[in-house]
Amino acid sequence: METPPVNPVGEKDTSQPQQQWEKNLDLTTQIRQQRRDPPTEILELRVSPDSDSQILENPQETEKLAAGLEGDSKSHGSASEVPEPLQASDLWYCPDGSFVKKIIIRGHGLDKPKLGSRCWVQTFGFTLGSGLPEGWTEVTMGLGPWREETWGELIEKCLESMCQGEQAELQLPGCSGPPVRLTLASFTKGRDSWELEATEKEALAREERARGTELFRAGNPESAARCYGRALRLLLTLPPPGSPERTVLHANLAACQLLLGQPHLAAQSCDRVLEREPGHLKALYRRGVAQAALGNLEKATADLKKVLAVDPKNRAAQEELGKVIIQGKKQDAGLAQGLRKMFG
Repeated sequence: METPPVNPVGEKDTSQPQQQWEKNLDLTTQIRQQRRDPPTEILELRVSPDSDSQILENPQETEKLAAGLEGDSKSHGSASEVPEPLQASDLWYCPDGSFVKKIIIRGHGLDKPKLGSRCWVQTFGFTLGSGLPEGWTEVTMGLGPWREETWGELIEKCLESMCQGEQAELQLPGCSGPPVRLTLASFTKGRDSWELEATEKEALAREERARGTELFRAGNPESAARCYGRALRLLLTLPPPGSPERTVLHANLAACQLLLGQPHLAAQSCDRVLEREPGHLKALYRRGVAQAALGNLEKATADLKKVLAVDPKNRAAQEELGKVIIQGKKQDAGLAQGLRKMFG
């Protein structure tokens, strides 16, 4: 579903204000009707409830918010009024460069969704087949299968930067299509990761690891890598010596990165494993494969020989070492030919 084009920053929109106002009124009616429907899926955070886990507004305020999502009396009091030009502060660049957020309607308050926050959101304009339902739905920050897809990670990052009542458009780098729109109507109070007990972090990390393994076995290394990465971020905040789960997670992440064509990242993940367990055979093998892909044949040979010294019948290591030897001979032959041409 397409969204209307966005005006450049700093430029006023003076085209057809009356039609825009009528469109806003129609959307307001639609929002009120959809708000009465229950969300399609509710994902709960398995921690003890407390007095703070309440929706941040009452039903009357929700109706007021719905009425102001697309336009309010302050900004659209009459057909002759024109929206104020966007300021630099209306743009927010995601730190990892995955998208740019443009604020269409500012929210209120300072609180933002955190881990465990149940968010009542409206999505509009996502590509067909993304798996994200158009319209209103409820998602839980930090939990649930909705985060496994690329759009899920994108939305979660955006929600972490939004206040209640905010409406924004997201533009993806390199995407020529119209921006997608996201509205955060309300959310429950969550917690920062540092507020969780160590046992809670470990439990959540185990769930992420288990889900990542399911996805990997199902042939989805990209989503599996996201699960392993989220688990690692939870465990990295634990005090030394940390959780032994980190070793397994880094090794699993390396396997995903190899399948995704990211040998440099895979080698780094294996380094993390081998810092804690120098004899970890899977990490040695995967680092050897990564080094071979990077053209570091001596390092690859050394890692693979270490695997075979412990497990001489390891067929995967034997085959990979054979490939590295052949690659090395070709490399030497090419070098010799170049030298003959230079000095012949």
